[in-house]
Amino acid sequence: MKSKFTISFIILLSIFLGCNDDIQKKDFVLQGEVFGTTYSITYLNASNNYQTSIDSLFLAFNQSLSTYIPTSDISKINDGNTDIEVDDFFVEVFEKSKKIHQQTDGFFDPTVGNLVNAYGFGPEKGKLNPSDSLINQFMTAVGFEKVSLINRKIRKDNPTIYLDFNSIAKGFAIDIVARFFDSKKIDSYLIEIGGEIRTKGFKKDQKPWSIQIVNPSNTEDENGFTILKLSNISMATSGNYRKFRVTDDGKKFVHTINPKTGLAIESNLLSASVFTKTDCADADAYATAFMAMGFEKAKLFLEKNSDIKAILIYTDEFKNIQVFDAFSEN
Repeated sequence: MKSKFTISFIILLSIFLGCNDDIQKKDFVLQGEVFGTTYSITYLNASNNYQTSIDSLFLAFNQSLSTYIPTSDISKINDGNTDIEVDDFFVEVFEKSKKIHQQTDGFFDPTVGNLVNAYGFGPEKGKLNPSDSLINQFMTAVGFEKVSLINRKIRKDNPTIYLDFNSIAKGFAIDIVARFFDSKKIDSYLIEIGGEIRTKGFKKDQKPWSIQIVNPSNTEDENGFTILKLSNISMATSGNYRKFRVTDDGKKFVHTINPKTGLAIESNLLSASVFTKTDCADADAYATAFMAMGFEKAKLFLEKNSDIKAILIYTDEFKNIQVFDAFSEN
């Protein structure tokens, strides 16, 4: 039988170790560059700095889905290699893309990669003013319905199809980090990559995370367009106010390619901020689709899909800025 002294010592040691665990827990802010943009990750009341683990996740993600890395799986597939067996990251992004492609009537389409390159927005810097004939040529290889995934291998109806998942990739990378935090029982975090965001829980003061939406008519405005309070919500914003090119003759091309026409022409929709209680990848893809649709089609889509919320900033017929808010009212 253990002595009273031994039992008391064990109890005191347990109390001490328990208190020590609480003392060790702290808040972390990780910042850096990835996917050609910046990231900022805040997580609270954690025992470890997970920078190395997150770097490993980013590395694995890039090796699977980055069109900017020649040795990645997607780059090899785009080069015509039909023997690549893709990983779980690729499979999930592909299946999500299929679902949203169908749901948006093809306005979200990862097969516009040749056009992205032709307009000069991809890894293969192309002509900034592609001719109508070149656009028509590339349009024959547009259509996500022409691509299938069979036994982890990509099959294309047209071998020249160039896959580009960049319009869903940042959101999905955020989801990967969020799942990692969830596995570590972290209850409060804000993950931001290139403006896309996923939140869980609350800040230290038990208030929701504060998120600023960029003013599309004045991107230098430090106050932004508006500030939102988010908790347990994913958010992605797409807009043509930053990423665009102007040719020598003054013609403007925006980075959102309309998969129906092959054109990179600015619509009346200036920005689309989408909010979901599901994955950030979903919000990212919907935001891209809305920019391709333009305001009227995006508004109609939201009215038919009430589970998806958005703030659409657009210009009316008199070129005045207007807001359609299907988020703040809920």
